[in-house]
Amino acid sequence: MNTFVKGAVLLIIVAFVGECLEFLINMVLARELGEEGLGLYMSILPTVLFVVVIASLELPISISKFVAEKEPIYHRSMLSHALRFASVCTVVFVVLAFVILPMIPVFDHYHPATPMLFIILIPIIAFSSVARGYFMGAQDMRKVAVANFLRRAGQLVLLVLVFSLFSFEAGTAIFVSLCALIATEMIVLTYLLISFYLQMNTLKKQPQAKLSGSSVRRSLLQVSLPTTGLRIFHAASFAVKPFLIKEALVRAGMIDTMAMVQYGKLAGVAFTIGFFPAFIAHSLLIVLIPAVSEAYSKGDIERLQKLLRRVMLTTFLYGIPAVYVFYFYAEPLTSLFFEDSPAAGYLKLLVPYFLFHYFVMPMQAYLIGLGLVKDAFWHAVWATTLSFILMFVLGSRPEFGMGGIIIGMNLGAVLLTLMHYMTITKKIHLTVLLRKQA
Repeated sequence: MNTFVKGAVLLIIVAFVGECLEFLINMVLARELGEEGLGLYMSILPTVLFVVVIASLELPISISKFVAEKEPIYHRSMLSHALRFASVCTVVFVVLAFVILPMIPVFDHYHPATPMLFIILIPIIAFSSVARGYFMGAQDMRKVAVANFLRRAGQLVLLVLVFSLFSFEAGTAIFVSLCALIATEMIVLTYLLISFYLQMNTLKKQPQAKLSGSSVRRSLLQVSLPTTGLRIFHAASFAVKPFLIKEALVRAGMIDTMAMVQYGKLAGVAFTIGFFPAFIAHSLLIVLIPAVSEAYSKGDIERLQKLLRRVMLTTFLYGIPAVYVFYFYAEPLTSLFFEDSPAAGYLKLLVPYFLFHYFVMPMQAYLIGLGLVKDAFWHAVWATTLSFILMFVLGSRPEFGMGGIIIGMNLGAVLLTLMHYMTITKKIHLTVLLRKQA
């Protein structure tokens, strides 16, 4: 079994356990926070993601690509420069966060100390990104898998422990839930830093070659900046989505509080169930970036073609059965969260959105590995713009409501997948049917 397959299998197994834990986490949150509280919690998560993207500068992607393409003798020098770069970025981002975060209106509905949690998150993410990027590039997926498991297991244990020992009013309960999320990231950081320190000592004993700080920063930023731009766009659109959906539903005649409840059921229930199988897509993304980068740097087009066929087949094999279950067993699945929930209908309507999302993630890894991040960015811009327009226009009409919003989401996912697919097949000389071009 080659390194790619072993890494993918390991990550998929651990990710499956992690998704099971995520399922339990959202069930705990639904029970402890209630419908409106869950809506508020889910509405702040895109902002958390946005901070994570900024703080990480997509260093896991750029470092993993660098490590996969370069000889081991350069790794220790590159990592030393990467740590210095991450330290400088952390100081800058923390200072900016102290100034900007308190002024953001989204925090008005949350505990006053919530912005401080986001500031604490910045250095945690920055330094864990360097370690994670190295282990990804070195294809040491065991450490990546352990870190992913710790994130979910730690969060679940903390939530169950705190809520079983104490009782909180709604606003404080949301704040405590966010504290558990940040505390879990600290646990992951501790594990990654210990592993990283041991690995750096091992590299120190091996032959080394020095790299200049400017060349390392240039190499990292060539990947990090466009990839960060892509992730910022995704994170920003994800952060805007709850408020766009809420505004559209209010215009359709729904009261403000009910609109927030409906979004909570869409994101906290339908999304939790629908994105459950995406752990496979995310695992493929992690192992594909270094694998595709290495193959492309060597000009091994045949391997790139073989990898794409394997990835597409794998996605079909789990994606089709997954959405079949979602459609025909929507009611019993959503009843695990709330009885008689409209989320069952949402889950059925979102079947195309979830299925195409499973394809998008590994294809995004392909585009990064092939150096086509700009293409991925513009694909996302066009698909998201069209999706948001349809979501708002259709969702604002009383006869459509949430159904119109879901139509817009489905169409955006289909368009994004097709644009990614056509670009990749053209780049690696395949036809639409994945046959070699004549």
